Amino acid sequence: MTDHLDLRQEMIATCLRMNASGLNIGSAGNLSVRVEGGLLITPSGIAYDRMRPEQIVEMDWDGRYFGDYVPSSEWRFHYDILKARPDVDVVLHSHATNCSILACCHLDIPPVHYMIGVSGGDVVKCSGYAPFGTAELSTEALAALEDRMACLLGNHGVIALGKTPAKAFAVLEEIENLARIYIGTRMLGGGVILGKPEMDVVLERFKSYGKQAGEAIDPTLKNKVEPPPYGGPKRL
Repeated sequence: MTDHLDLRQEMIATCLRMNASGLNIGSAGNLSVRVEGGLLITPSGIAYDRMRPEQIVEMDWDGRYFGDYVPSSEWRFHYDILKARPDVDVVLHSHATNCSILACCHLDIPPVHYMIGVSGGDVVKCSGYAPFGTAELSTEALAALEDRMACLLGNHGVIALGKTPAKAFAVLEEIENLARIYIGTRMLGGGVILGKPEMDVVLERFKSYGKQAGEAIDPTLKNKVEPPPYGGPKRL
C-alpha cells in the first residue's frame, strides 16, 4: 500500500493544474511536500499527465531517496529549503513565462503593486544564476528566499512556498501576475513604486488578511483588516 496516497494524488493534481493554468509548460517544474521524517517530491523525467502516486519519490533528512524512481533533478533546493525553513511545508517550482522573462533579465519585482505582500516582503528577489540541479543553485535560492515566500531564479524560473500545495499554488499564481504587471509598467516607462512606509502598512495588514468568521485578530496590530461586526452563523 502506498503511503500518503491522498497527498501524492494532491501533488499530481497541483502539477496538472499548474500546467493547465499556463503557469508551467511540459515536464518543467517540480513540487515537494514535507512529511514525517522527510519529504515527498515529484520524480525526474515523468510527464505530469502520466505520473502515478507510487512514482512520487520519498526522501529522508539525510538526503537519501527510496523506491524505484529518481527524484527531480532539482531535489537539492527542495531538500535544502524544507530543511532550512520549518515555517513552510511545500516548495513549488515552475517556469512561468513572465517570471522567467524577469529572471532572464536578473530583475527583482519591486513593490509596484501592494499584492507584492504575498511574498512576505516588499520585493520578490531574483537570485544569481547557477546550473540547474546544483548545490550552487540551492545556495542562490536560499539567499533570495530569506524571510520570503517566493523568489525568481536567475535565467531559470520561480519558486513559491506554502503550508499546503494549494497555498503554494496561490503564491505562484500571484507572483506570475505581479511579474506580468511589472513588465507592463516597464513598457509604459515605469510604474510608481510603493515606498517602505506604504509597504510596512500592507505587510502588517496581511497578517490579519483572510481570517474566517469568529477567528481572533491580534489586537496589537495597528493596521489590521477588520470585517463588519459579526452577527452570528446565520441571519434570522
